[in-house]
Amino acid sequence: MRLDPTALATLLQGRRIAAVSGTNGKTTTTHLLAAAVRAGLGADADRVVTNADGANLHHGIASALGQAPHADVAVLETDERVVADVVRLGRPEVLVLLNFSRDQLDRHHEIKALGRSWRNALEAAGADGPVVVANAEEPLIVWAAQTAREVVWVDTASRWQQDASLCPQCGAGLARTQPDPETGEGGDWSCTGCDLAEPRAALKVRDGQIIDTDGRRWDPRLQVPGGFNVGNAAHALAAAHLLGVGTEDALAGMRTVTSPGGRFATATIAGTTVRLVLAKNPAGWAEALPLARSETVVLAIDSAAADGRDVSWLWDVEYEQLRGRRVVCTGPRAQDLAVRLTYAEVDFAVEPDLAEALRLARAHGSAERSEPFDVIATYTPFQRLRRIGGIA
Repeated sequence: MRLDPTALATLLQGRRIAAVSGTNGKTTTTHLLAAAVRAGLGADADRVVTNADGANLHHGIASALGQAPHADVAVLETDERVVADVVRLGRPEVLVLLNFSRDQLDRHHEIKALGRSWRNALEAAGADGPVVVANAEEPLIVWAAQTAREVVWVDTASRWQQDASLCPQCGAGLARTQPDPETGEGGDWSCTGCDLAEPRAALKVRDGQIIDTDGRRWDPRLQVPGGFNVGNAAHALAAAHLLGVGTEDALAGMRTVTSPGGRFATATIAGTTVRLVLAKNPAGWAEALPLARSETVVLAIDSAAADGRDVSWLWDVEYEQLRGRRVVCTGPRAQDLAVRLTYAEVDFAVEPDLAEALRLARAHGSAERSEPFDVIATYTPFQRLRRIGGIA
């Protein structure tokens, strides 16, 4: 791109493109969708190119495409800031919009500005724009997707609502109905000041299963844990349908995904067997903490550029649920986390060095079963642990 500033636009041309974006889950959803499409193509699976390493800015996308010039199907993880450019330059066939949460506050600032960029790009694309697969539970996503030529709505039964209290259209408060405790139906949102409201979803997630437009229930049987990943799979399934892949083939492909980008991978680091979980922001931590199975849990925090330098989000995470466990705080911002855990009344030890923290966890957990220690980390320490552990 230094030699040819138009390289990205050139590399995007002549391909069927599915772009995936959102604050949380875009790497996993991209892996799921790419696997689904490959399963649908069968012997022609090498026609698919994807940025599997998660490099989702302009240079990363161009690099992935440049390594597969003859692949005519591209499944691209796309940073929130890059969505508008990919829509403008590549005219994707499908655009998956997962969620919007406060993330890297010093980089993204107010997330409504990003939502507006998506909305404007879809409006400018008009009839040539993508079919959008979008999360119906996210008010900002719904507002951003209003200008798309066509939208397939997905209801993921998400538990996180703290980033959606005001209407992105008029600024009034949002109201929610109470969900039915037996069926899980309800819990829909609507604006108290205008007509913006949760749209009717074509696909729904209920009790760990995906309900399609015909009312059939599909058990995804994924190898990646967490109900939120069933929601990611529902988005990937809808996108796969738009690309001509049937449900059975798509789910069979998704079941081959084990540790997308190192997430949920198990490795031995500093003599300690660990399971790595990435959590970048309050919404991500809300989903990651319930996944922790080990009695001793390592939490790794940094504030490098890729993490976001502002760590005030620590106070929006319910670390209180770790009471009764042993916690080891590590990373350059371990002391900030220690203060938060003190207020949460969680027992902890502080060891800023990652390798030493894992040894300390092993010492604390010597009486535990021989299962991996859960390590929940922000982006920079997560990537460092991947490298140390030799995880591709």
